[in-house]
Amino acid sequence: MDMEIETSDHMDVEELISNPTHKEPPRIHRLDEAVVNRIAAGEVIQRPVSAVKELIENSLDAGSTAISVTVKDGGLKLIQVSDDGHGIRYEDLPILCERHTTSKLSKFEDLQSIKSMGFRGEALASMTYVGHVTVTTITKGQLHGYRATYRDGIMEHEPKACAAVKGTHIMIENLFYNMTARRKTLQNSADDYPKIVDLICRFAIHHMSVSFSCRKHGAGRADVHSVATSSRLDAIRSVYGLSVAQNLMKIEASDSDPSSSIFEMDGFISNSNYTAKKITMVLFINDRLVECGSLKRAIEIVYAATLPKASKPFIYMSIKLPPEHVDVNVHPTKREVSLLNQEVIIEKIQFVIESKLRNSNESQTFQEQRVDPSTSVTISSSKDSPSHPSTSGSKSQKIPVHKMVRTDSQDPAGRLHAYLQVKPPNHLKGSSGLTSVRSSIRQRRNPRETADLTSIQELIRDVDSSCHSELLDIVGHCTYVGMADDVFALLQHNTHLYLANVINLSKELMYQQVLRRFAHFSAIQLSDPAPLSELIMLALKEEDLDPEGNENDDLKEKIAEMNTQLIKQKTEMLEEYFGIYIDPNGNLSRLPVVLDQYTPDMDRVPEFVLCLGNDVDWDDEKICFQTIAAAVGNFYALHPPLLPNPSGDGLQFYKKVPSGSPVQRNASRNAEDVKKEDIEHELLLEAEIAWAQREWSIQHVLLPSMRLFLKPPTSMATDGTFVKVASLEKLYRIFERC
Repeated sequence: MDMEIETSDHMDVEELISNPTHKEPPRIHRLDEAVVNRIAAGEVIQRPVSAVKELIENSLDAGSTAISVTVKDGGLKLIQVSDDGHGIRYEDLPILCERHTTSKLSKFEDLQSIKSMGFRGEALASMTYVGHVTVTTITKGQLHGYRATYRDGIMEHEPKACAAVKGTHIMIENLFYNMTARRKTLQNSADDYPKIVDLICRFAIHHMSVSFSCRKHGAGRADVHSVATSSRLDAIRSVYGLSVAQNLMKIEASDSDPSSSIFEMDGFISNSNYTAKKITMVLFINDRLVECGSLKRAIEIVYAATLPKASKPFIYMSIKLPPEHVDVNVHPTKREVSLLNQEVIIEKIQFVIESKLRNSNESQTFQEQRVDPSTSVTISSSKDSPSHPSTSGSKSQKIPVHKMVRTDSQDPAGRLHAYLQVKPPNHLKGSSGLTSVRSSIRQRRNPRETADLTSIQELIRDVDSSCHSELLDIVGHCTYVGMADDVFALLQHNTHLYLANVINLSKELMYQQVLRRFAHFSAIQLSDPAPLSELIMLALKEEDLDPEGNENDDLKEKIAEMNTQLIKQKTEMLEEYFGIYIDPNGNLSRLPVVLDQYTPDMDRVPEFVLCLGNDVDWDDEKICFQTIAAAVGNFYALHPPLLPNPSGDGLQFYKKVPSGSPVQRNASRNAEDVKKEDIEHELLLEAEIAWAQREWSIQHVLLPSMRLFLKPPTSMATDGTFVKVASLEKLYRIFERC
């Protein structure tokens, strides 16, 4: 039998015969599991924005209403995502970051009807293989939360009990620390943080019931700050600005024919007045943020043919299809999906957009560029009210130097009213744009009516009716300068400088917030429930002028017992209306969230509990609610920390006291006399942190919240809360003589 030898193009028969010991093919072997996981992680988490997207989608799946993102060095050093969702069960924490662990589906057939955004169980696992992951979470009903750290898909230690705010907080540090090439590539790129901001903007305009914020680590102002709203156009306006929102047209398309396609589409597209350098397309399919290249190209073709001069449109589009018509498992990062009858759907959407554009192109409008009244300070008839230059680019009237405002009072953190739709001046009523912002945010925070109790409505009307209009303008348009001392902050309004008592302001702000959030409070969970009787005893001892005397101990115990029993009788009302939870054993377990992103000084809890027992009139409903709100407001106010201010003469307090000698912390008056070795450094560090946190809260929490929510009462005009200390016009006249 003849044998035929098949040879390749690179080897003939002679070579095969002359070289019988030819090299064998390489053996196939299984990759190590760690290598497999690292490769998979590099596909799922391609860059920091991929990790942020996965975490936000997890937060949305958890039913969150507020999501906050903090980023450092474009996400390579730090990514923090916090939400107020349902949290993660304690028993699920050990396998949380293992590959293919998920709560979204249990068998492959579930993919046919999947509605959640996550389903593969790859995201968190991938992050642990390329970064250091820490998870802090608390579920409803738990007295405290848990914190766990993960590395390479495995929980490093048992979860530790800790204080936690409702929801989940995930922190990723040193992303791609073990992927040198990718980390160097990303370090040389400057567009990672803008990509994250763009991603959150896209989520914010689709998920209208969720508030989003995004900021760089250490920054005082958020680069994205959206609030929940009921209007899609308002959501677009708050994120992308008025210039985009006023040039959009609503579009809708649908088909219910099973033989061709079944879908519903609604959205907004830009009209002929909109111009941009590149296309912006925000596409959600079944609430998933995805990309569709063929749909994008089809829309670009329509714009290029219909509006040649405005061929770079803005498009927001939400498409709903039956879950079984969408294949979500076609891309590692879930960036793309595959649709049944995709060509038919694109064709119908293309036809609707073309018809809409042709109808709108028949009457193109041109708008004058003018100053937006909502973004300028309310103009007063007073002589010393400064004029604001026009931003239109044309020559404006020259402003006298003694009337020029040299700081931007219209750039506070959390400013939202610049994006409101401006009505013509003849339709404007006496109220400022800030009033409508307060109203809309109040409705957002309390989806139902603010309060259906007459007494609360009367208290809110009292606040509104006693509002001082001039102080309201100062509070709404002031600029923070700095702290003058422990109590007063320096604020600039137009050309005037004021001293403002931050304790009085914060008390009033918190009081008004309690009334407006009545019966709709989120909770601060105490890590260790505190017995009421012990708290009241602590407060009584702090008030006692002779704390070492024992003759009044019996009286204090009786007072504590009476107040404890009184408060325990009112636990149901306190929990339902004010978010103050006291368990059946008389332990304080939860406190209300009066102001978002602000936690009160827990050293003042004893004083607060004593106020609930002593100062509240429980017999009259209106007075009862008023006194409880006042007690809560006083507790949450920005009092100076209990430790003295370490700057200046306060440093004397932190001198070491020799053992066996009486306490003489104020022996010397000059801080310069205190040597470093004589200082209690741990106590001093604690004080410095407390005072720095207070000043940060005043600038970045209190002031922005005042601009939005506070209605200063008339009494603040005369009780020393505001004191004018300088006026630019008067100073100019003085120095002009020199």
